[in-house]
Amino acid sequence: MGAVKEAVGRALTRWRRAALVIVQTALSAGLAWVVATLVVGHQHPFFAPIAAVVCLGVSLGQRLRRVSELVVGVSVGVGVGDALISFIGSGPWQIALVVGLAMSAAVLLDGGSVIALQAGSSAVLVATLLPPSAGGGFDRMIDALTGGLVGLAVAALLPANPVTVAQRQLKALTNTLSSALRNLAEALAEKDAVKAAGVLAELRTSQSTIDDYKAALQTGSEIARIAPIRWRSKDELTRYQTAAGPVDYAIRNTRVLARRAMAALKASEQIPDGVPDVLKDYADAVDCLKAELEKGKTPKQTREAVRNAARHLTARRLGGDGFSSKVVLAQIRSVAVDLLQSTGLSRSEAMEALPPLSPPADAGGRAEASGPARDREDQPGRTKRP
Repeated sequence: MGAVKEAVGRALTRWRRAALVIVQTALSAGLAWVVATLVVGHQHPFFAPIAAVVCLGVSLGQRLRRVSELVVGVSVGVGVGDALISFIGSGPWQIALVVGLAMSAAVLLDGGSVIALQAGSSAVLVATLLPPSAGGGFDRMIDALTGGLVGLAVAALLPANPVTVAQRQLKALTNTLSSALRNLAEALAEKDAVKAAGVLAELRTSQSTIDDYKAALQTGSEIARIAPIRWRSKDELTRYQTAAGPVDYAIRNTRVLARRAMAALKASEQIPDGVPDVLKDYADAVDCLKAELEKGKTPKQTREAVRNAARHLTARRLGGDGFSSKVVLAQIRSVAVDLLQSTGLSRSEAMEALPPLSPPADAGGRAEASGPARDREDQPGRTKRP
């Protein structure tokens, strides 16, 4: 029974998150039909509610582009279908020919997947359920445009809170980062290479969380742009956008940190005793960042917490006795720079905010590189397995 209740709870949570979009989509479909019949004057505006549903959908983001893609796709599909079916009739090979030509035309025009798929499905509808005699292609294009515009109007009048959308995804992202930092601190304190390997394995699955956060920011920006009652959210949303890139870099640098920490532990290299405490302080700073952004504050406390943590480490001897331990110390510095940038500082300001590095100089030089550290797994084109 406990497992059943947990499954039902997860299902209800998913539904609550999608409830507003479901209401928007259902309302848009009905209104699109009403507008197309009573205002435009079409008797069977089949494409109007379809356009409203496709433009909104259950997933958010890029609705303005969807409207244009939908109208183009429907126009291409209906145009090709109307032009050919009138002459060659309807049947299996005719459907195959019409779909192939419609999708080819859509790809040549734009190359977007939505346009190509909508062109193909529209051509199928014309060739089967709605032959040319049932209505002109121009009317169907108007229906598609009507549905798309109605969908956008409903989304603008009944918008989600863009800040809430961003908060939900940032929470998942910062939880991933802070958990990794704490677990890595424990692995170094216990000299447990297996636990460090577990941290690395978890971070390798973090790309989807990063992508979800960036998609949420895109969605939030769109809502704040098209919904008048959400225009005031733009400033607060900007803080979340400022944190996006640096938090992504911090996760990447922590991934490299975990990899080199694992190597250092396996090689029995000596890492300064203060490193685990600094990583725990970084984790606390990440939690502070999440809390300050949720309260709509400029993350000044986060900035100070990172500086204090870095100062605690650089007051000690840096270097270590092996290559991996030196990279670990350099990466700790890089993570500090990333976290400071997430609070709104530029990269140069972030590096200036940190205390100067202790010798050896090569550790500092490595740490203050202009981007997140990368090795073979972090090269461009490998984002599916970061």
